[in-house]
Amino acid sequence: MTFDSITQDDRLWATRYEGCSDNALDTLFDQWNDVAWLREFFKANLDDLISYFKITDVNDAIYDTIEDSERLQCLIMDISPEADLDKLFRPLENSRFTDILLGKEKARLKDTVRHASWLRIYAIKLEPGIYVITGGAIKLTRTMQEREHTLQELGKMEKVRNFLLEQGIVDREAFIDYMSELS
Repeated sequence: MTFDSITQDDRLWATRYEGCSDNALDTLFDQWNDVAWLREFFKANLDDLISYFKITDVNDAIYDTIEDSERLQCLIMDISPEADLDKLFRPLENSRFTDILLGKEKARLKDTVRHASWLRIYAIKLEPGIYVITGGAIKLTRTMQEREHTLQELGKMEKVRNFLLEQGIVDREAFIDYMSELS
């Protein structure tokens, strides 16, 4: 596993998993803008779409996803040096109010017109304002444990977190040292 810098100031990184040609963030945005992939996903998860979001038309879900993906991509890719990433990323567990070592975090759009956004970007927080993206998902259920694709994202977060711990990486400085040793 390697990591790609997303911002020039090294505050946001994305995991590149073994055997993958793109990092997790690029892969997400590719999927969320792929109409064929989205159609297959929403057909397979139509019951969740209907029960949780009251949306019965797969085409509406595809349109909403592409629109939200573009907004989220702009938000992520246009991060200025003054931007506070801690306002974008929140603890994965809604009940957690304090930082923990290499905490699991999520980012999503807050202000959506039609319904709450189901797009999630998952990351590990190295320290305030410094994140490593591990993946993301279209979350159509109340908890991640309810569906296989979101359970896989929990697994990815745990895998990256364990990798960082095994390498002795617990903050930005250790992460930057690790990355410079690879160069």
